[in-house]
Amino acid sequence: MIMLDTADFEKEVMAEKGLVLVDFYADWCMPCKMLSPILEELSEEIDDVKIVKVNTDKNQELASSFGIMSIPTLLFVKDGKVIDTMVGMRPKEELERVIKSYI
Repeated sequence: MIMLDTADFEKEVMAEKGLVLVDFYADWCMPCKMLSPILEELSEEIDDVKIVKVNTDKNQELASSFGIMSIPTLLFVKDGKVIDTMVGMRPKEELERVIKSYI
């Protein structure tokens, strides 16, 4: 998974063709810590999705621009357009199903 900040976001997410899953997280967030290994596994198992992480504490303006109010928040971006948002910890099976439905 790739760690992004505001400077990289446009190029790595919005200009990317295909599906990008953005994990908005914070280091102190326990559900974020629980979600991280699941996203790591999915990034290795599913080739057709790019999974990136954005630390909301270090990129508050970016998080705010997408209306991120709670973390973890997952943003699904396809061909530069936000197509879905999920808030909170989710099981691997659910995330896998959602990702595959958007590929």
